[in-house]
Amino acid sequence: MNRTRLYREGRLVDENFPPDQVSTRLDAHEDAVAWLDLCDPTAEDLNLVAVEFGLHQLAVNSVVEAAQRAKLDRYDTHLFVTSYMVRLDPDGGVTANEVSAFITPRALITVRQDDSFDVDELLLRWDENRELARHGVAFLLYGLLDLIVDCHFTAVQQLDSAFERLENKLFEDQNTSLEEVHRRALHHRRDLVRLRQVALPMREVVNSAMRPTMHIVDAPMLPYYQDVYDHILRVIEWTDSLRDLITTMLDANLMVQSNQMNLTVKPRV
Repeated sequence: MNRTRLYREGRLVDENFPPDQVSTRLDAHEDAVAWLDLCDPTAEDLNLVAVEFGLHQLAVNSVVEAAQRAKLDRYDTHLFVTSYMVRLDPDGGVTANEVSAFITPRALITVRQDDSFDVDELLLRWDENRELARHGVAFLLYGLLDLIVDCHFTAVQQLDSAFERLENKLFEDQNTSLEEVHRRALHHRRDLVRLRQVALPMREVVNSAMRPTMHIVDAPMLPYYQDVYDHILRVIEWTDSLRDLITTMLDANLMVQSNQMNLTVKPRV
């Protein structure tokens, strides 16, 4: 289901109106900004939006192409962001869902491949910070980036807890199989690598969005973007710390296995 919102003078004045009315409503009110969300759009849907908003074909192609790196690209009439919502599944494994966004001076157009991205959470963030809505598209983009980075933060926090439990098993639970610890450690390391792959580029995405040459973020919104930037730095530093921890844990596990083997094969005198 495609979703829409229209803001005027910092107030939400309409939502969930037909997507084909976005341009008309923007043309009717010079002070209006809009949000359009496309879920699993067809090529025809994307082409219609591209024509309506003057989007560059290369940016549209990036939506169609899978496994894009998180990035921010600048075109003559708009910016284009590729990012990933992530979550740590209960049974292990990092799931990353691509979320793209076209950013024009008066509209934010988000594109999702499926409904795994919680749009209602995004709307809630906008509503909780409605006093910032007067800053237009910078406000809408801030809500999106803040939600994405918070998902990264939650995932690395959950991985940290999983590492701690595994560490306790290694050094405290004598009944735990060392092979099981090794297997889980490798599994968590793979999750950590995947999380770092999508989180690390977000540092440049947020930093680029704050640059004056992008003409998106005004001075009053800069502290909010800086807060998002600080959060993504914490995520990256946390992944670095966990990477060192899992390496140490694997080395310790191999050492314990080696000691046990030496005791097993040690000849009796």
